[in-house]
Amino acid sequence: MLQSATKYINGHSDVIAGVLCGTSGMITKIFKSEYMNMGIGTTPFNAWLLIRGLRTINIRLEKISKTTPIIVNYLKNHEKVETVVFPFDKDFPQYELAKQQMEGACGLFSFTIKAKTLKEVENFCEGLQHILMAVSWGGHESLIIPGCASISEDEFKAENTDHRRIRMYVGLEDPDYLIKDLERGFNMI
Repeated sequence: MLQSATKYINGHSDVIAGVLCGTSGMITKIFKSEYMNMGIGTTPFNAWLLIRGLRTINIRLEKISKTTPIIVNYLKNHEKVETVVFPFDKDFPQYELAKQQMEGACGLFSFTIKAKTLKEVENFCEGLQHILMAVSWGGHESLIIPGCASISEDEFKAENTDHRRIRMYVGLEDPDYLIKDLERGFNMI
């Protein structure tokens, strides 16, 4: 099993690392044949940073798991939001399955805004003062990335919900602080 350690394990957005787990035989095979082709191993300092993150992972996940439903509920009730997709939302089609398979859904979800143009999506994102545009989920700060981040204005289609969808990661900030920032973004549409 290969898992990113860059995200929740580290929790501070300052390490790029991964964790490889497997049988003794599989790990030996990888180290004897493929290891030298995969890049460097983790440096001692980065290993220390990962240990630092592991020391706070429980409290970080607890905070994120409490804040995220508050943000999801705010967005579900906002007039400029069309849909919200979050596995631990009771309206999610596979909510019961999510509860069976996971203890918590952490802080990553998507929402679709009611925008008619690429400029409206950009205005929302640029109107945020605290929530940054980036994709390093699992850190201490809340982040967003719009689905239309890499398309031009002539490629934007308002009827394509992927173009109006925004992925959001909720970090360690207080919910009221994040809601105020989201409201600033919505006021720019």
